[in-house]
Amino acid sequence: MKKFDVFGVGNALVDIIVLLDDSFLKENNLQKGVMTLIDETSQGSLLSSLHDYKKNLRSGGSAANTMIALSNSGGTGCYTGKVSHDTYGEFYKKDIEEAGIVFETKPDTEGHTGTCLILTTPDAERTMLTSLGISTTLKPSDIDVERLKASKYSYIEGYLWDGDSTKKASELTMKLSKENGVKVAFTYSDPFCVNRTKDEFIQLTKDYVDVVFCNLEEAYALTGKDSPDSALQELAKLSSMCFMTAGKEGAYVLENGKSILVPGFPVKPIDTTGAGDSFAAGVLYGLTQGYSPEKAARWGNYVASRVVQEIGPRLTVKLMGRQDEILA
Repeated sequence: MKKFDVFGVGNALVDIIVLLDDSFLKENNLQKGVMTLIDETSQGSLLSSLHDYKKNLRSGGSAANTMIALSNSGGTGCYTGKVSHDTYGEFYKKDIEEAGIVFETKPDTEGHTGTCLILTTPDAERTMLTSLGISTTLKPSDIDVERLKASKYSYIEGYLWDGDSTKKASELTMKLSKENGVKVAFTYSDPFCVNRTKDEFIQLTKDYVDVVFCNLEEAYALTGKDSPDSALQELAKLSSMCFMTAGKEGAYVLENGKSILVPGFPVKPIDTTGAGDSFAAGVLYGLTQGYSPEKAARWGNYVASRVVQEIGPRLTVKLMGRQDEILA
C-alpha cells in the first residue's frame, strides 16, 4: 500500500506577496502577468521601493503550492526542494510542514533561499519576479527514492528545466517513477518555459508523462495551434490524459483522444496567484482517490475557485471532507 498520494519536486521559493496598483508596474517597466527571472540585487531594489507596502509570506514555488493544496483537500504528500540556512529557509520548512507536507532535503549552508516577489494588481492579475537562489542546486542525489516508490504519483514542474542539475533531478524522478509503477504528472508551468524547451517537453511527454497539466497559453505554445480543440488534438498524440485550464470557462479534460469541457465555479477573483497550482492539486487528489477524470477536474475547478478569492496561493478554509457536499 502506498504511503503518499503524491511525491512533488520543484523550486522551493518563499512567496512575498504585495497588493498594489498598475502604476508601480509601469514606473518600474515590469511586464504584467508573467513570471520573470531576476537576480537577488534587482529583487532587493524592488523590495526597497515597496517598504511602505504590506507583505505576506508563504512557502511556495509552483509544485509546493500544489502539494499544500493537496493536503488541504485531504491528500498526503512529500515535497523535494532546496532551501538555505537563512531566515527564509527556516520559515519555509516550518510553514510547509505545518501545512501537512513532508519536506525533503537538508538545508544548504551556502547561498540564499529563493524568493518570488508576487505583485498583485486590482484586476487580480499577478506579476512574478523570481530570484531562484539556492533552489537551482537541487540535484539527483536529493531525490528520496524510497519515498518516491511509496507514492502513487510524482508531480514535477516545468520551471525546473531552467537549471541543469534541477533538470537532471526531474528526469531521474520521472525515470524512477516509470520503473516503479508510479504515475508521472507534469505541468508545463508557463509559456516561457515551453518556448525555451519546447522540443524537450514534447519528448518528455511522449516518454514519461501519464498526466499533463497546462493552460491554454502553454498548450498553444507547445502545439503551435490557436484553438482549444486543435491544441487538444495535438496533445492527444503525446499523452493519454491532459487537463487544460481555460480560466473562468473551467478546464478541458482529455482522455484517450476524447475531450470534454468541465465547467468552472463562477466567482469574482481578487488574486489569481496559485490558481493553476490549486487546480492541479484538486485533480491529483481526485485521481489518487479513484475519481473519474471529469470528477477530478470538477474538484480541481472548485479548489482553484476558492484560492482566487484569497490573497496569495494558500487557502484559509479547510476543504478536507467536503467533496461529497460540493460535488453533489
